[in-house]
Amino acid sequence: MLTETWVAQPDLKLNYVIGPETAAPLILLHGVTRRWQSFLPLMGPLGVHRQLIVPDMRGHGLSSRPESGYLVRDYAADITAFVKDRDQPVALYGHSLGALVAAAVAAEIPEQVTAVILEDPPFNTMNENIAATTFHSFFKAMQTFAGDQRSINEIARDLAEVRLYNPDNGAEYRLGDLRDGVSLRFTAGCLQQLDPAVLLPIVEGRWLEGHDTESVFRQLSCPALLIQADATAGGMLPDDDAAQLESWSDSLTRIKVSGAGHLVHWAATQQVVNQVLGFLATT
Repeated sequence: MLTETWVAQPDLKLNYVIGPETAAPLILLHGVTRRWQSFLPLMGPLGVHRQLIVPDMRGHGLSSRPESGYLVRDYAADITAFVKDRDQPVALYGHSLGALVAAAVAAEIPEQVTAVILEDPPFNTMNENIAATTFHSFFKAMQTFAGDQRSINEIARDLAEVRLYNPDNGAEYRLGDLRDGVSLRFTAGCLQQLDPAVLLPIVEGRWLEGHDTESVFRQLSCPALLIQADATAGGMLPDDDAAQLESWSDSLTRIKVSGAGHLVHWAATQQVVNQVLGFLATT
């Protein structure tokens, strides 16, 4: 059974769900534009072995929308404070934005983080060079839907017609040809609860300001599992970037999930569950 509640921080409230205290806690951190429900495919099997704690990031889901503060470093500060307030050792699992945050928290408070699982963390993909990638047109399109209060059906219908542009070859792709109907509906529901300001620093290439990825990974001392998506299927961590992360951290174990796009835990759920449970059993 999960309980949905919130915790107050100096400038916002974080909404989160929490499971029974039957095992060591595992905090799940979602990606940008999403919300805690993004982890529903994993929560059943992982919840058998760990107490799950799953927050909505600032500006997402039912958490507060502060007037400013949507850089990676701001999300990391929220979760660092959240973990400190719990005053007990935790493991962290982060997807995308959540992976960057999980690594930053583990580097900041190593005495409280026992392990981190990092699912397809973007870093060079989401810096000032984002305009040279297909992801720039994706996030610009998402800006137009953030906070949209129309029905899920209406938003999902329009999302399907979004055109993504690849600067490398000039090709255009229809989002509805890349994502199925359920994925579009889920995205629509997340966008209804998204502060449009979340996306501004991303499309402007400022998202990683004040976040030093190399420093974070060199400071990782706990066991870390890197789950890399397939870049040819929409993954956001190319092989060169993944190898760079490995070179910065002796504690990192890297696996690559062939054929799975950026949302690995949806595309290859059972494989992710197997890897995560096996990894956590060694920490």
